[in-house]
Amino acid sequence: MSGAPVLVVIGAGPRGTGLIERIAANAPEVYGDRPLDIHLVDPYPPGGGRIWRHDQSPLLWMNSMAEDVTMFTDNTVRQEGPIRPGPALHTWAAGVRNGRTALPEAAHLDPELLKEIVELTPGDFPSRRLQGVYLRWVYAQSVAALPESVTVHWHRDRAVRVTGPRDGRQRVWLEGRDRPLLADLVVLTIGHLDAEPEPGHVELAGFADRHGLVHLPPDFTADTDLTALPAGEPVLVRGFGLAFVDLMVLLTEGRGGRYENGAYLPSGREPVLHVGSRRGVPYRSKIGYPWRGERPPLPRFLGPDLIETLLKAQDPIDFRRDVWPHVDKELGYAHYHRLFTAHPERTERDWPGFEAEYAAAAPGGPELRALVSAAVPDPADRLDLDALDHPLNGVRHDSHDALQEGLRAHITADLERRHDPARSPDLAVFLGLLSAYGQLIRLGDTGDRWHGFFSYLASGPPGPRLRQLLALSRAGVVRFLGAGMTVETDESRGLFVAGSATVPGERVAARALVEARLPDPSTERSRSPLLQDLHADGAAATASGLLSVDPDDGRIVGRDGRPHPRRFALGPFTTARAGGAFTRPRTGGTAFRQNDATARTALALLGALAGPGRPGDA
Repeated sequence: MSGAPVLVVIGAGPRGTGLIERIAANAPEVYGDRPLDIHLVDPYPPGGGRIWRHDQSPLLWMNSMAEDVTMFTDNTVRQEGPIRPGPALHTWAAGVRNGRTALPEAAHLDPELLKEIVELTPGDFPSRRLQGVYLRWVYAQSVAALPESVTVHWHRDRAVRVTGPRDGRQRVWLEGRDRPLLADLVVLTIGHLDAEPEPGHVELAGFADRHGLVHLPPDFTADTDLTALPAGEPVLVRGFGLAFVDLMVLLTEGRGGRYENGAYLPSGREPVLHVGSRRGVPYRSKIGYPWRGERPPLPRFLGPDLIETLLKAQDPIDFRRDVWPHVDKELGYAHYHRLFTAHPERTERDWPGFEAEYAAAAPGGPELRALVSAAVPDPADRLDLDALDHPLNGVRHDSHDALQEGLRAHITADLERRHDPARSPDLAVFLGLLSAYGQLIRLGDTGDRWHGFFSYLASGPPGPRLRQLLALSRAGVVRFLGAGMTVETDESRGLFVAGSATVPGERVAARALVEARLPDPSTERSRSPLLQDLHADGAAATASGLLSVDPDDGRIVGRDGRPHPRRFALGPFTTARAGGAFTRPRTGGTAFRQNDATARTALALLGALAGPGRPGDA
């Protein structure tokens, strides 16, 4: 469309798809029927992108139930743009089954996927491949909803550099191409990225090379070559989150093992996984029951006013000192609101009186703890975030064998609690976490502690995966190492050696070590030449390596403190990282709000360029 303003979106996965959906929703009001060219750049097909592509093991699941996944806004999203409702994943699948919903032409539907669609229930954990088909459909619907004057082009390429003056057109250079795409605005929605190894991992890799060992650094487990891990041999695994769950699946079922009547039947091709981490326990199970009744009114103690106060403070924000007490009080409020309103028989006070005293008490102070102790007699009904976060603190075992039984008991108790509606204050805390996460984005880089705690408590594995973990433990295929895991190198024996604080003095040696986690998002260590070049060109980054962006609209902030007028970024590599590109219905959808704000800002800027006197290519 010659002469039309040009928007280049780098990254066509869920975040890029969500941005297109918001452009389609806002264009009639903000941009009108003027021509616009949108260029999507991604080596993977639009919709699913890399993480949700078809070409991966069908054994890998989503981390959410089908009823908890949507790409569409509702009236809980605080946004300026219009609400455009659409189906959650399970509703979409039902529409496909009964013929009301047509699949996109490019959808890959092999017999396994068709069977999954036919059998999918709201409480199932779908495969990632099925989520990819849903995302492809959302992308097709979003493109179809754009005004006729908007044209979309997909470039199956990698963007490696963006150049151009602040007040002029940008040039987006594609790998292997001599001529760039000319763009009036550029939005990066590139998701999780590969990274160069950290210094400690470089040393471990060198040790492995010298002794003929295996060291697998942080990576996307679905993309990691696991053939170097031999059957029957011990493998040290550092990390007990979702990357470990993928590793566990691919090295057990992926090698021919199977589950039968709650037991694991090995194929004989599995290694023995010795897993530990800082906490020493897996992430908390996904909650296995729906919400019923009144929701806690959130935000209550951690809202926009508090965030503005923190931002205006003269001293740098210390998360543990300045923010964590308010997080604790906010999550406690959600917890006790649910306990008092849904389970009043387990309390000693009426809710209005308790709420008034709770509101008056200082965050993290002794008055708050005394109030809770007096009003909630059973310690199991009280919220203790530190105990939740570090369940093995102070726990000691004489041997690794003793630890196995103790940790199986911990996982079993967690599964039972997270699937018991009588413990529904846990679900209220989950809602509080979502609310707090959305508010804290405005503070920028809050550090790894908050993000890690959120993931541990709110983004844990499906319950069935933890039941499989228990079966693997009983079968001896998985062995637990404990909390405070350490890894050392033994030059004399040429082995990796692991220990933990939970079993003092005990060590496990192995010829293989796997770092079971995603690479940290860092502009300095990123393998993305695009991010590296942006940083070299003046884009600011935090001490932990996150790309600095304006929290209001996602514009990339320079080291001079100025937002770039023509460059935007959305995603986990930025200071405004949300909990995910999609979310559960009716929970506010932080990423949706960000997508809406960026879409409206971009359309307004492009609309100004579409009039007479639009700048040329110089």
